[in-house]
Amino acid sequence: MNCLLDGTIPPSSGLSSSSALVCCAGLVTLRANGKTLSKVDLAEICTKSERYIGTEGGGMDQSISFLAEEGTAKLIEFSPLRATDVRLPSGAAFVIANSCVEMNKAATSHYNIRVMECRLATKLLSKSKGLDWKKTLRLQDVQTKLGVSLEEMLTIVEEVLHPEPYSTEEICKCLGISLEELRSQILSQNTQDVSTFKLYQRAKHVYSEAARVLEFKKICNEAPANAIQLLGELMNQSYISCREMYECSCPELDRLVDICLQFGAIGSRLTGAGWGGCTVSMVPTDKLNAFLKNVKKAYYQTDVQRLPLENNSLFATKPGRGALVFVEA
Repeated sequence: MNCLLDGTIPPSSGLSSSSALVCCAGLVTLRANGKTLSKVDLAEICTKSERYIGTEGGGMDQSISFLAEEGTAKLIEFSPLRATDVRLPSGAAFVIANSCVEMNKAATSHYNIRVMECRLATKLLSKSKGLDWKKTLRLQDVQTKLGVSLEEMLTIVEEVLHPEPYSTEEICKCLGISLEELRSQILSQNTQDVSTFKLYQRAKHVYSEAARVLEFKKICNEAPANAIQLLGELMNQSYISCREMYECSCPELDRLVDICLQFGAIGSRLTGAGWGGCTVSMVPTDKLNAFLKNVKKAYYQTDVQRLPLENNSLFATKPGRGALVFVEA
């Protein structure tokens, strides 16, 4: 196989450039070898493949890369993987703005620490409720096994976990395991030396964010007159939670979100892993041109390093089709 690669996604910008590359490689390899797989199977294989570089990522980017359809957003759900159409309201555009701060998930431990904090929160919540904590890996699994709502899970988090960071010693005591067992059986390779973990904050973010996703879909389906305002408020709540509870923002993202809201966005939040990368903002279509002009002036044209990047860093977008193979007729 000889491959020529080209792309327009800015690297380390939170726009799934690494997942796009993995998905493209998977699709091309199948085609070159005369094999076929369903989109769902291919998405799951690509998700597992990406973990070989050491990033404990989820499967949302790979799933939407294959399952996306033009004109509709998708609600992605797992176990089993499935995608449901979500019709976005007319009258608003989604605008991507790159903070121009690059975040390399594979070269840093920030991302994996969050994954481990969620895993540890899962273990402590499971044990407190009499579940088989050793076999429970995800916060979603706790909710499923208990058969409760997301709102009820938030109450359980309040009851079981404390806001102060947990030391490795306290975690070992709660689970009844040794430090060696914690490191060898639960923690990933690049989180072995982390001494404290914030479990309460991460669990609160995950369950509240999941509730916001379902509320977003509900508003889109019901299409009330003030749908755009309600969706914007959910995006703003999401960003506050990302910044304060999951702590995956950075000063440049904070400034960019503020600028977007100042110049007409109804809602604005980071997208991707965080610690850099892009924001996504919901902007009324009648304010779009003025919004783009003002954000360019306020964020990109005031910085000599960002100025050369402005043309490829700010653009309106809409749902498009997933990965395709183009063949000569």
